[in-house]
Amino acid sequence: MHSEILKDEAVARLIELGKVSDAGGFLERTFQSPASVRAGNLIRSWMEDAGLHTWVDQMGNVHGRTEGMNPNERALLIGSHLDTVIDAGMFDGALGIITALSALKVLKTNGMLGELKRPIEVIAFSDEEGVRFQSTFLGSAAIAGVLPVSTLHVHDKSGVTVQETLRKNSIEITEENLLQLKYDPESVWGYIEVHIEQGPVLETLGLPLGIVKGIAGQTRLRVTVKGSQGHAGTVPMAMRKDPMAAAAELILLLESLCKQPENYLSYDDHCTPSSVQSLAGSLVCTVGEISTWPSASNVTFTVDIRAMDDLGREAVIYELSSRMYRICDKRSVQCLIERKHDANGVACDNELSSQLRFAAYSAHDRISDEKPGDVPILMSGAGHDAMAMSHLTKVAMLFVRCRGGVSHSPEEHVSDDDVWAAGFAVLTFLGTLV
Repeated sequence: MHSEILKDEAVARLIELGKVSDAGGFLERTFQSPASVRAGNLIRSWMEDAGLHTWVDQMGNVHGRTEGMNPNERALLIGSHLDTVIDAGMFDGALGIITALSALKVLKTNGMLGELKRPIEVIAFSDEEGVRFQSTFLGSAAIAGVLPVSTLHVHDKSGVTVQETLRKNSIEITEENLLQLKYDPESVWGYIEVHIEQGPVLETLGLPLGIVKGIAGQTRLRVTVKGSQGHAGTVPMAMRKDPMAAAAELILLLESLCKQPENYLSYDDHCTPSSVQSLAGSLVCTVGEISTWPSASNVTFTVDIRAMDDLGREAVIYELSSRMYRICDKRSVQCLIERKHDANGVACDNELSSQLRFAAYSAHDRISDEKPGDVPILMSGAGHDAMAMSHLTKVAMLFVRCRGGVSHSPEEHVSDDDVWAAGFAVLTFLGTLV
């Protein structure tokens, strides 16, 4: 069952990669940070160990490829991201990279790497989380050809741009180079991604693997509230222009609207009863970060809005923005709402998903003493690189059970056997290409 590679070595590599961090007491790897570069070099060495030809592109993505028997055939791409959130777990992103490399290493060990009917390319994307530049999918969007050239000039909190960050790591990129990173759609057969579920469904069902039907669309907003500084004891309450109080009211509005959208949205040609009904089961909104500077005159916070229905999500954004501006006017503060990221919902390819589902069933059947149940089909509320890659080719995703549904946390955990199951599923899927 190749457990020494698909389980023992894979788990050891996940642990090793989980120690590559820019922080001393927790896991943190953001776009092109020192730890991110070290992680990329480590992954590249594992790609070479699996018999792959490797390179790093001008957006910092790490590639490993085998041409198989027919180099001119369209390639299967397999990927996930090497970056993390701050105070992260060690499975998010990394699991998808490691399981793919483990499966390919088994094929190499068995002398079957050269018998693949089409090229296979594993990509460790440089940035999916969007922590440093508040712009997600930098790596995969560049490959898919949907990353705006203006992204090169976006800056982080220190004022350093994406382009300057790459240059500091000896990667020179221009707007023209960025456009050239796009893959030719005719050269790609499909894209698959293995990822932790980031939810509790698989654990509740008692199953290690699930297939993703679709990925929720998402929008990130940055809201800035500008008021006036005033002495805490001398400015009367009726004359205060307190942006912190205004921001608190705006955040409570967000929570209330997203809990009960049907109480806020009105129907028209763009917002239908079916859209509102779909929101009731899939709409999720949260504030990710809040800061006040200078002193208490400006407050900035980020908003994350996700829903399966794209028209419904747009209706929520419109209604939220309108009500936020009215609240700011009432409180005599200025309000600026900026859209920092948009991604429409994505439907996974039926045929590719069916093949991946069969592979997941076969893997569970082979490595488990229990009779496998049907592989469940799930929706993803979290964004993944597959969203960007869907602009390039057909996509499919395999979810892996994680304890308690916890992710983006040091408590994130996948059992050794479930790592094994995921790797075996990828191996089984690749076996259909031999």
